[in-house]
Amino acid sequence: MLKTLDAQQHPIVHTVDLGVGGMTCASCVGRVERALKRQPWVADAVVNLATETVRVVSAEDGVAVEDFQRQVKRTVRDAGYEPTEIQTALENEQRSWLGIDRAFLPTFAALLLCAPLVLSMCWSLLMSGDTVTFMLPAPIQFALATPVQFILGWPFYKVAWRALKARAGNMELLVVIGTTAGWLLSTWLWLTASSEAMPHLYFEGSAVVIAMVLLGKYLEARSKKQTTEAIRALQRLQPATARLLPDGKQRDDVLEVAVSELLIGDVIRIYAGETVPADAEVISGQSSLDESLVTGEPMPVNKNPGDRVIGGTLNGESSLDVRVLTTHTNSILAQIIGMVSDAQAAKAPVQKQVDQVAAVFVPVVLAIAMLTFIAWLLAGADLSTSTINIVAVLVIACPCALGLATPAAIMVGTGVAARHGILIKDALSLERAHRVTAVVFDKTGTLTKGEPSVQAFEGALDNADVMQRIAQLQAENPHPLAAAVRQWLVVNAPGEAMQAPEGVGTVENVPGRGVQWLPIAGAPIWRMGSPDWLLNEGVDTSVFAPALSRWHASGLTVSLVANGATAVAAFAFGDALKPGARDAVAELIAAGKRVLIMSGDHEGAANAVASRVGITEVFAGCLPGDKARHVRTLQERGEIVAFVGDGINDAPALSTADVGIAMNNGKHGDVAMSAAGVTLMRGDPQLVLGALEISSKTVQKIRQNLFWAFVYNVAGIPLAALGFLNPVVAGAAMAMSSVSVMANALLLNGWKMASNKSRN
Repeated sequence: MLKTLDAQQHPIVHTVDLGVGGMTCASCVGRVERALKRQPWVADAVVNLATETVRVVSAEDGVAVEDFQRQVKRTVRDAGYEPTEIQTALENEQRSWLGIDRAFLPTFAALLLCAPLVLSMCWSLLMSGDTVTFMLPAPIQFALATPVQFILGWPFYKVAWRALKARAGNMELLVVIGTTAGWLLSTWLWLTASSEAMPHLYFEGSAVVIAMVLLGKYLEARSKKQTTEAIRALQRLQPATARLLPDGKQRDDVLEVAVSELLIGDVIRIYAGETVPADAEVISGQSSLDESLVTGEPMPVNKNPGDRVIGGTLNGESSLDVRVLTTHTNSILAQIIGMVSDAQAAKAPVQKQVDQVAAVFVPVVLAIAMLTFIAWLLAGADLSTSTINIVAVLVIACPCALGLATPAAIMVGTGVAARHGILIKDALSLERAHRVTAVVFDKTGTLTKGEPSVQAFEGALDNADVMQRIAQLQAENPHPLAAAVRQWLVVNAPGEAMQAPEGVGTVENVPGRGVQWLPIAGAPIWRMGSPDWLLNEGVDTSVFAPALSRWHASGLTVSLVANGATAVAAFAFGDALKPGARDAVAELIAAGKRVLIMSGDHEGAANAVASRVGITEVFAGCLPGDKARHVRTLQERGEIVAFVGDGINDAPALSTADVGIAMNNGKHGDVAMSAAGVTLMRGDPQLVLGALEISSKTVQKIRQNLFWAFVYNVAGIPLAALGFLNPVVAGAAMAMSSVSVMANALLLNGWKMASNKSRN
């Protein structure tokens, strides 16, 4: 019984997060969740195989947290697994890497020990077809196969034992039954055979099955580690320390403290080029910040006293003093990390198709084997004949082809996709992608290039003096818009624009507003910056009013150039479309997909891009949580959603979507790629349809492989039970089923993207 405390002292329902050791597959996830959910004191339990953790919510208000945690641990332990305390992020990372390294060693050892057995069998078949004469001596076969079977394959026996205790069948149990039967029969035939006539042995079959399944488990372990990369990449974005101003006094001497020690109300200083350590409010200074972390938009945002800054964003050209508004555990960045973590936990892998079949197939095979043994004894056969027939049943039922059906197709499919620039991180994404009904694009960096460029210009393009002044104003300016202007000048005003203007003066940066050139006394001041700033400085901008109105309506950013009190030129900045964006959208729509845009940019800019690429459904002004929420809404309405993004702000949506597709655009791309199941290495929107196509082709091959694998088993088991197949023929049939599965999977190498076909 759980000890209940006074409800007034403990008025909350507890949530406990624990590590769970010993889980290897989706069946393990199901057993732990079922064991916990059967308890009346548990409201909900979610197991995450990727992170090997469980989150349990209590169903009773006022329960002592220590007692609740103790009961959860006991239940997990009774289910056959080991509860542990969750380690720090760094410890988890180190443990994960070590775990993968440890997993590779038995896999490599198994493949190494199997190599002589397989080569010997292949040589014998090529030379004469006599699989006895040219095989390795029996003692050598035994010495090679036994460590693979019982030392390297010992984890399968442990998992199979858990399945038996839980009265459930799984892939491991199939492997253990089939390989053990082959090894026992081979050992018995070897020990009872005469020296003159050595029968065929099956050591190579049992060892190869163990080695192949170990390889699959190793690749699975690597995928599990990759699912946690997004969280670790996000955690690394927050600086470790902050510059604290003692007592909030704005002075030069600052105290460096850990970010975790910051309290609400503390005043900190952020120098130019530094990352903001916490959510805060500007109390002094002016600067522009790169907020693409949250909005995904490349345009820096001007910050003045009273404005809010977000932890993890990058300060621009000037220092700021800010007052902390939230602790690091409640910051927007921490919320993004939490959303990614929760989304990944909610996508606990479902029961694999093979495991579902195995739950029925295992007991059926065992029953047929026992009936075969009994029936032959009752028919008057001797013990040797009855044993050979039962082993033939178990050998042909050995799931070599069944075990290869899915991984063979996945390995070939992912390899083909990689050659086209599509990296598929996990099998779950590959299996889901072909069912996608809605494709949601982030705007900036996915459909657009993700960097500002000059989209329009009005003014005296042929006026060399104006061009020279613009060049001088922006020559040393680190602002992204200045870089766009310099690129535009090289194309549109070469020569004159690169010449230094006459006169001596100083270019001054005005944070958050623009730049100005202060010439010698008496000369007019040249400025370039926002229209509001120039108006405040007394500049007449009316000549460009129609252009400004038109550009603002299209979602463009505007900058004016002024000579004294007169505006002489106007620039409109925007984000250019990627070359294949329009074609990509058209191809997806033609394929029957619903296509949408979700952007952190304002409505005008988002609608402008949507119109240019042919998209009619737009969600603008979306923060990271908004994107994830909109994705969930689509899923609740029955859509299978693929989300395409490229930045940190897209991570929650990428994790929430049925299929997350990240574009490798460089900046903050590691977080997006870690949160997504698919990465487009070239950042080409047309690769999105390619990812869906290769998923469809791969799943088709998986289904074909499973069909042929079961055909061999279903047709062979009755023949073996009736005595028409001895273990030699059964082993050959098992080998042929594996060959057919691999050959069918290799046909995927001929796949080409539909967009490439249309170009040829």
